[in-house]
Amino acid sequence: MPADIPATAAPTAADEAPHPRFAVGVLAFCGVVVAVMQTIVVPLLPHIPALTGATPAAASWLVTVTLLTGAVFTPVLGRVGDMYGKRRVLVASLVVLVVGSVLCAISSHIGVLITGRALQGAALAVVPLGISILRDELPPARVLSAVALMSSTLGIGAAVGLPVAALVVEHFDWHTMFWVSGAIGVLDIVLVLCFVPESSLRTRGRFDAVGALGLSGVLVCLLLAVTQGADWGWTSVRTVGLLVLAVVVAPIWGRYELRVPTPMVDLRVSARPSVLLTHAAALLIGFAFYANSLVTAQMVQEPKETGYGLGASLVVSGLCLLPGGVMMVALSPVSARISAKHGPKVSLLLASGVIAAGYVVRYFTSHSLWLIVAGATVVASGTAIAYSALPALVMRGVPVSETAAANGLNTLMRSIGQALCSATVAAVLTGLTFRVGDRTAPTLHAYQLVFLVAAGAALAALLVTLFLPGRRVPAAGTVEGNRDVPGGPGNGARKVPTQESA
Repeated sequence: MPADIPATAAPTAADEAPHPRFAVGVLAFCGVVVAVMQTIVVPLLPHIPALTGATPAAASWLVTVTLLTGAVFTPVLGRVGDMYGKRRVLVASLVVLVVGSVLCAISSHIGVLITGRALQGAALAVVPLGISILRDELPPARVLSAVALMSSTLGIGAAVGLPVAALVVEHFDWHTMFWVSGAIGVLDIVLVLCFVPESSLRTRGRFDAVGALGLSGVLVCLLLAVTQGADWGWTSVRTVGLLVLAVVVAPIWGRYELRVPTPMVDLRVSARPSVLLTHAAALLIGFAFYANSLVTAQMVQEPKETGYGLGASLVVSGLCLLPGGVMMVALSPVSARISAKHGPKVSLLLASGVIAAGYVVRYFTSHSLWLIVAGATVVASGTAIAYSALPALVMRGVPVSETAAANGLNTLMRSIGQALCSATVAAVLTGLTFRVGDRTAPTLHAYQLVFLVAAGAALAALLVTLFLPGRRVPAAGTVEGNRDVPGGPGNGARKVPTQESA
């Protein structure tokens, strides 16, 4: 199969941003905003049936549809960005986010809300697109730290989104948070247009529309079955049928991708051990991290009559995750320094061990609010290091021309891990229950079992990481070997990497 060869087109005046030195902060802010959108409705879900007249099953789609559209559009828009302009596609993604926010802000109809949430989920592609822009435009010495921060925004936004949404739900009309998210989205667009340059690096070829449709079909079937299996029944016709369809379509799609000149996903590159194992580690880290977000707020809100619950308010439960968000901001540059000195493989090994240790702390400290916060913060700290290391590992193994698509696929693997985690947590917490007065609550053992499963996922990520190739001599076209050349970043031209150089 012919390799993708990026075209080096001279940037136009319209594409150039006047102050690219601010690009890191602007793109990180965009990433946080997009990540917040993924969790902003979680505190609202129990109230949606009363507010909209919808059933609880319909209300759950406000989260499910965001996961689906994020999973589908992240790798697709990453590929489109590589081919037609990363900033251009990033701005389009933010426009879609604003439209989705406005739809949710002006309506209480569940169908309109689900449509708006679907549009918000599509904006998750901002993160891999931002990573690719930073790789293209920054001097090599700044790439690792900037990419580490950009990748960590997925965790930072999740940690910030829950307490902010809880405050809005308790003190304001619930539509307010969508108006605010829409306004911030508009601000993001203005900042990107003012301070983020358009990369002149392009991937030549025709967009693989058939491959995009095939990938989307596989993902929708798989994620629908995983996220709705508990409600539909794991042995129901719908669940089993979707899983079978995903299994049947996947190899047909893969065979097609191996034959087209410019595939949606370059499976030959993705099959390299350095890339394949990194994607596997991303799935496991996504699983391990998401358990922390799912159970912390619910656990501290459980009534004291359970024997372990603290009876905390919605706002207090959300604030339990905020120290973890702060640690993620603080640790992203630390992870970059570790990766620069010892390699991103060492960073990911360390991160996996820290996450597992955090869940061990959580297993034994389920009765004290401050110890629960401490354990959740340890897990978040490990996640920060992992999320910072993953894109560095991806970029080490793929050509520069595929940076956005490859990081989009890595972000997708984290999303799949989160979907699997959500299904697992729901099964455990609904399967191990006892009566508390007139209601049913999960047992303490159910929460502890979730912690053990999440710790196991982190240890599995550590094992996978051990098999990653170690440090090697930097090659042109990789994050380690992409050095300034005459006419490099800031001078209007780039070295043209080849498939072999990566």
